[in-house]
Amino acid sequence: MAFIRTQNVRIAGVSAAIPKNIESNQDLANIPQESIDLLVQTTGIKSRRIAPKSISASYMCFASAEKLLNELNWDRSEIEILIFVSQTPDQPIPGSSMLLQERLGLSKSCMAMDLNQGCAGYVYGLSTIMSLMSASKLKKGLLLVGDTITHLLDENDQSTVPIFSDAGTATALEFDPDAEDAVFNLQTDGKGYSAIQQKKEERMTMNGHEVFHFGLKEVVPNIKSTLENSETQIEAIDHFIFHQANLLLNESIRKKLKVPAEKVPYTLNELGNTSCATIPITLVSSLGKELTNTHKTCLLSGFGVGLSWGSGIVNFSKCVCPDLIEIE
Repeated sequence: MAFIRTQNVRIAGVSAAIPKNIESNQDLANIPQESIDLLVQTTGIKSRRIAPKSISASYMCFASAEKLLNELNWDRSEIEILIFVSQTPDQPIPGSSMLLQERLGLSKSCMAMDLNQGCAGYVYGLSTIMSLMSASKLKKGLLLVGDTITHLLDENDQSTVPIFSDAGTATALEFDPDAEDAVFNLQTDGKGYSAIQQKKEERMTMNGHEVFHFGLKEVVPNIKSTLENSETQIEAIDHFIFHQANLLLNESIRKKLKVPAEKVPYTLNELGNTSCATIPITLVSSLGKELTNTHKTCLLSGFGVGLSWGSGIVNFSKCVCPDLIEIE
């Protein structure tokens, strides 16, 4: 396992943008009502946010970053690193991080890079940017995480259409000698790559049963190892923010860990599975006021496409969390 400890980096703010367009799973075509009711019960997903083809993941990340930077009143010339995490970039070449650096008006001294990651993308991205900032004492950084997965789906695929939504997020980080350490534990099993995939010029496919059993097998041991190696008692965690995969899987993980339900927030019922954006969206939508006004220790856990999974223990204190942005 890849255990990573970072020092002197603080999360200053998190923001998120979602499409205004809502589609209800009650309106799914050619599916009996009994099947729809069972689907909603097991996945927990009642509705989804669908971006029009004209709206990209990078645009929603841009909107999130603009809102956050304005609220923080940051000097953009001090932002020295930008990382864009997505499976749905604007185009293959160049990376969308370069376009975002220019669009946000950041300095040419700003390092920009893209990470192709899905369900575990926020944890992978956060560990990457915090490690680079910690090692090099970079003043400020932006982690932009989002996907327009619905653009990849076959509209007749009943295994994916009722699940996925679109979103873009921004996380602002700054070097702070007084910041508490963050600890990450990242894992990969490429043998399972075909469980969720999109072949060139084809639609995305997902083997839901395989993904479910993978999550049941791997996520709990990963979280327990993270707690053990960071010497953190499970009771010391204020909130567990899981990737919003589906209710049945997430509740199975929660119960295996014996975590009280009130410590595990959900957003999947109204916002669906937004791939790499689910964790920051849940932070903003469910915990925004808490993170702004109090100190909280949170365990973040992402798992899915790759197959890849990971968890991180991070602290939030006076973290700016603007309200969710809706984009038409």
